Amino acid sequence: MDERKNVVITGAASGLGRAIALSLAKRGWRILVSDINMAGSKITLEMVEKAGGEGETFECDVTKLDDIRRMADFAFKKWNRIDLLVNNAGVAAGGIVGDIPMEDWHWIVNTNFWGMLYGCHEFVPRMKSQGGGHIVNVSSAAGFVSLPEMASYNVTKAAIISLSETLKSELAPHNIGITVVCPTFFKTNLLETMRYTDEFQKMFAETAFENGRLSAEKIAEMTVRAVEKNKLYLIPQVVGKVQWVMKRFSPSRYYKNMAFMNRRSSFREMALKMARWGLT
Repeated sequence: MDERKNVVITGAASGLGRAIALSLAKRGWRILVSDINMAGSKITLEMVEKAGGEGETFECDVTKLDDIRRMADFAFKKWNRIDLLVNNAGVAAGGIVGDIPMEDWHWIVNTNFWGMLYGCHEFVPRMKSQGGGHIVNVSSAAGFVSLPEMASYNVTKAAIISLSETLKSELAPHNIGITVVCPTFFKTNLLETMRYTDEFQKMFAETAFENGRLSAEKIAEMTVRAVEKNKLYLIPQVVGKVQWVMKRFSPSRYYKNMAFMNRRSSFREMALKMARWGLT
């Protein structure tokens, strides 16, 4: 009897998606490497096979429900059972509400929100039919911290946290676990497609990503362990955990302090220093 477990990972051609694929490959999983970047997907699959796993690649644009449906059809037909879905594909943007072009709002919402909802919509009924499974939704600490000049990104990531919290209770009777991953900044490929409205946002993002305290590989391993323990929340970095506690303890005070700092002319300078120190 084939005892290998099967996983579908979106956005697996690079970054955290690739790192999760390799972490599971070391455990002997079969992996569907899904992305719009097929060249990167093929490289990921080669790395998966060298690490002890096996799998397939699948070209998928997560903003298209038909693509997600075709991906689900392919995966279940190929392996009969999918033990884990990792909704990882995402993009980033910076900007103040009113400055962010509406086309950028549509772009980020289509990928970060609709892409993950489509994945859940197509895989949940099939996982119910097979008697269980697990879904990982990759969100961000931005979903609960809501830093200024990141509105479009914050909104999509907050939606994914709420979706995951809802699914945790909805799917419990069906033996389907949910994990929502909420990292702060770490080295990834989001900068390659990031959109922004001024140079400070670009500089801040580049600095924060470059000085992140954890690697994609470390976060990937923590994600896999969270799945094994059926944890709902994974906040990998200490700075994220501190922000989580501060906001939950007194949300009103938290945002009053944030507003006070943002009124100061030195706010951007201070934010950039914190990014250099790896405190974002």
